[in-house]
Amino acid sequence: MSRSIVQGSSNRPARRFGPLPLGRQASLWVSAGVVANTLWTSAAPAMTYQIYAEEWRLTHTVTTGIFAIYPIVVVTILVLFGDISDHIGRRTTMLLGLGASLIGVFLFAVAPNVLWLFAGRAFMGVGVGLTAGPSTAAVLEFSAERQAKRAASITAAAQAFGLAAALLLGGGLTQYAPWPTHLSFWVLFALIALLFTATWFLPRHVSGHSASRWRPQLPSLPSGLRPAFALASIAVTTAYAHGVLILSLGGQVARDLVGSPNALVNGTALSLFAITFGVLGIVGRDLRPRPAMMLGAIASSAGMGLLALSVAWHGLSIFLAATAVSGVGYSLLFLGGLALINSAVPAEHRGGVLSALYLSAYLSLGAVALILGAVATQRGLALAVNLGAGIITLLSLATIGLIVILRTSLNATAMPSPTVSTSLAAPFSGVRGDEPA
Repeated sequence: MSRSIVQGSSNRPARRFGPLPLGRQASLWVSAGVVANTLWTSAAPAMTYQIYAEEWRLTHTVTTGIFAIYPIVVVTILVLFGDISDHIGRRTTMLLGLGASLIGVFLFAVAPNVLWLFAGRAFMGVGVGLTAGPSTAAVLEFSAERQAKRAASITAAAQAFGLAAALLLGGGLTQYAPWPTHLSFWVLFALIALLFTATWFLPRHVSGHSASRWRPQLPSLPSGLRPAFALASIAVTTAYAHGVLILSLGGQVARDLVGSPNALVNGTALSLFAITFGVLGIVGRDLRPRPAMMLGAIASSAGMGLLALSVAWHGLSIFLAATAVSGVGYSLLFLGGLALINSAVPAEHRGGVLSALYLSAYLSLGAVALILGAVATQRGLALAVNLGAGIITLLSLATIGLIVILRTSLNATAMPSPTVSTSLAAPFSGVRGDEPA
């Protein structure tokens, strides 16, 4: 049975110290802010890659390598520390991650050469690796009555906000403000510092399984969860694979292949991806997981077809349609996969399982980025984009296939949604404790 370990929730008097914690609703929105930061940090350099390439004469292999080092480090962190928030608490883990993100963004803000960019992306990867799973779990745990669909919807909307803000703000500052390769990172640095301060006031609790000592280990799956995890994993992996074309190559595609030289216009075009997946994350939350993933896979395939067409015809309007439709696909794939996991995983395993989910997604993201970067350098950007569109289409078809194949086993092995234990209310009434009792 799942239980929540809260210092002071036993028979002995609760200990209170330090600043008063935030209430449930405020804690929910701070946690959603940390989720938003994971996508904002990921997309922060999207509109500056082309400037780095021009100023420092970088190849596509190098620019996609800067992007790829980020998911590679995220994967490493998830492998080593995937379930750490189940032991030391969501708050503590998120604070460590936000601290690493601050260092990474600072390195970008002052970077004199490309080596600083690689170091900055590595720290960003550490930050997101530590915060992605815990922040997603915290959104569910701070949601009223553990509403899995609502939590998945808030998570998707927060990701959309973070991505759209990165692209719009980055595009505007890159095009019209001074210091185009520095100012947007100073703005992000200030925002993460504010978010770090807000996270400090989250309730100090461990919603997880254990007072046992934590040790590095691969994320593991509870017995009976493998069919649900397989489907959710391929769906979220397909969604995240869009990031290579949108965040790594999107600005260069818009400028070099579609023919739009304005960074703000290109950022706005790419932000349609975020806007559509944010809107769908809100209005589509009542969809059941499997229909959502099925529709998402279909929309994703259509978006990739439009993207290939926009490159062939150099059409900005087709490119806009491609980013919007791809955003629909991303949203439904991510929303369906996350809702499936949220409703199936018991609380004591949630941090580790969500980290395993992100592990597979970021691993594919890094691999695809390196492949497409090498192809773009050797054979041209157009071929790399078409290859990326083909890979995402194949992943979409694999998602549809798994939905059909696993329909029976998912019905047979579905686990009940976790319920709120009576001790869970303690963190929201002022009882705190960073360590298990």
